[in-house]
Amino acid sequence: MSIRIVRLGTPRVPDEGLRVGTVRRPPRGVPKTEFASQNWYDVWYPNLAPSVETMKQAQEGQKADSAAQWNAFVRKFKAEMAESDASRSLDLLAALSHTTSLSVGCYCEEESHCHRSVLRSLLAERGADIAD
Repeated sequence: MSIRIVRLGTPRVPDEGLRVGTVRRPPRGVPKTEFASQNWYDVWYPNLAPSVETMKQAQEGQKADSAAQWNAFVRKFKAEMAESDASRSLDLLAALSHTTSLSVGCYCEEESHCHRSVLRSLLAERGADIAD
C-alpha cells in the first residue's frame, strides 16, 4: 500500500486508490457528479491546499521563474502545513499510506513548482510509504 502524488485530471494508475484533491477550488466547468469519473478526485480536501494569499505568491514565482520567490512560497506553505489541523491531516495520510492505497494531488502541470512537491516531502518526513 502507498500514497501517490498525482496531477488531478490525469488517468489513474492501477491500484491508485482513493484520489484526494488538495486544491483550493473544484475544477471549473465540471459537474460535481463527474469529478471522480473524469479522474479529478474522489474527495475534495482543501485543508492541504495553500491559502489564497500563498497560492498567489507561488503563481508570481512561477511567472518570474525566481528561485527566491519559490523558496519564499515553500517556507510560507510549510508554515501553513505546520498548523494543527493541517499537521494532523498529514499525519493521518502518512499513517494510512501503510495500509491503504491513496493519492493526493492538484492541477499544476509541473510538480517541481507546485505545492504537491512540498506535500510529497512533508509526507516523506512523516514516514509515509510514497509510490514512485
